[in-house]
Amino acid sequence: MGPFAEGGQPHLAVEAVGKSYGDAVAVDGVSLSLRRGEFVTLLGDSGCGKTTLLRIVAGFARPDAGRVRRSGQDITDLGPAKRRLGFVFQSYALFPTKTVAENIGFALSLNGRSRGETRARVGELAAMVELGHLLQRYPGELSGGQQQRVALARALASEPEALLLDEPMSALDARIRGKLRQELRDLVQRLGLTTLYVTHDQDEAMALSDRVAVMRAGRIEQIGTPSEIYHRPASRFVAQFVGSSNLIEGRVVAGGVDSGGALWPVDWPATIEMGRRVTVLYRPEHLTIDAASKRGLAGTIIAATFMGAVMRQHLRLASGETIIVDLPSLAPEAGLPVGRVVAILADARHAVPLMEAAERAMPVAARAAA
Repeated sequence: MGPFAEGGQPHLAVEAVGKSYGDAVAVDGVSLSLRRGEFVTLLGDSGCGKTTLLRIVAGFARPDAGRVRRSGQDITDLGPAKRRLGFVFQSYALFPTKTVAENIGFALSLNGRSRGETRARVGELAAMVELGHLLQRYPGELSGGQQQRVALARALASEPEALLLDEPMSALDARIRGKLRQELRDLVQRLGLTTLYVTHDQDEAMALSDRVAVMRAGRIEQIGTPSEIYHRPASRFVAQFVGSSNLIEGRVVAGGVDSGGALWPVDWPATIEMGRRVTVLYRPEHLTIDAASKRGLAGTIIAATFMGAVMRQHLRLASGETIIVDLPSLAPEAGLPVGRVVAILADARHAVPLMEAAERAMPVAARAAA
């Protein structure tokens, strides 16, 4: 799927947005759209432009080029308060001298709601995020997870058209993060909220999102469903950034890819030319090992890492390359000792050819000549 969502007018969209700070390009001509009720995550390392793009959508930063639209309306020149977008900051930005109830109801009081209306709405939101019993506490008396819930309730108080979140769980421990991200996903689905979320955590992005946009150097490298991003990465960068990977360099030959004399099986269309140099991705779970088989590639176990449900075996090929294989931790092969020579078996159906963005844009004839 391309960077524009299919199926009618986008609910939230950025069109060819650019932003620089001096000579540093933060966002480089990004276009992205979200359907109503869709949850899209901007995923990338620090400095990739994801937070700058989110701030442009929110109205906290002005783009040097491009437009921001909500339901077709150009909101580029509107201030944050007029965009009807809820925002949850990374730091939560709660008022330390106001109670939970006062924090949640702050925007409502500014909008002229009566005390009775504000009190009713605050109670409704507090119940929604399970904070009804903490309304008279102050932020300093709350856990990180509770503060995150207050920030979320405050963002929802004015009934926004869409919700924007900037790494809201980065300060929480892993156990709390897992619980809260499921609560967040359930809540936005129940409310039908269009959501744009920023994170550097790939597990978070995969668990929450309808689609993930992987960002690199101010651009979207690939956008797709979590499954598409993981199983069919469009570039070497995405393959390495999302999940663990084995990247094999070689040439296309009959029956597979020849890498240093080792033949890796692939199941690709005939449009990939014979003799062409390629990079092949095999995820660790798509390889297995067999101590008795004469098929496959010979590899020597050099290390094993216990990861709970999975045992990760590290194997060295005759070429010197290291391959990682993930096995069920209770599988017999998972207990093979370091130093054992085994056969590495690859499933050709899961071999993914990788090409860089500039090369993907070339016509087949031009690629053949390259």
